[in-house]
Amino acid sequence: MSEKKASVWQGFKAFLMRGNVVDLAVAVVIGAAFTNIVNSVVKGIINPLIGAIGTKNLDSYSSCLKKPCEGTGDSATGVRLLWGSVLGATLTFVITAAVVYFLMVLPMSKYLAKMEARRKAKEGAQEVIEVTELEILKEIRDALVAQRGSGHSER
Repeated sequence: MSEKKASVWQGFKAFLMRGNVVDLAVAVVIGAAFTNIVNSVVKGIINPLIGAIGTKNLDSYSSCLKKPCEGTGDSATGVRLLWGSVLGATLTFVITAAVVYFLMVLPMSKYLAKMEARRKAKEGAQEVIEVTELEILKEIRDALVAQRGSGHSER
């Protein structure tokens, strides 16, 4: 039974130490920290820019579906469509997606493409070297055969 516990523990340890799990944990931590930055950008820059046209808080934008739409919170009457909250969340998502793409995904894609091109170039160079070595060995073989043949005919 202790062997089974040891193997389960070893399996779990191997699972945790796999690159994917560690990368995922790092991504979650960075994502959580990054969310605060994006929320600050939306609240500190985007909302004031929109506030220049209307109100500074996007959550206050709404439409009344069923009148009377009066009050806020629990005392609100009627049915309100809070499209300002949806707009704010959408802006936050688009900004987050753009920053992740342009600062993380795009540079990593370029880096991986560059590494793949280097790997292929290296393999191509090795093939050329191997072909060259094979040609040299054939020439040596042909020269040895020619010497052996010419040596037999002289006797």
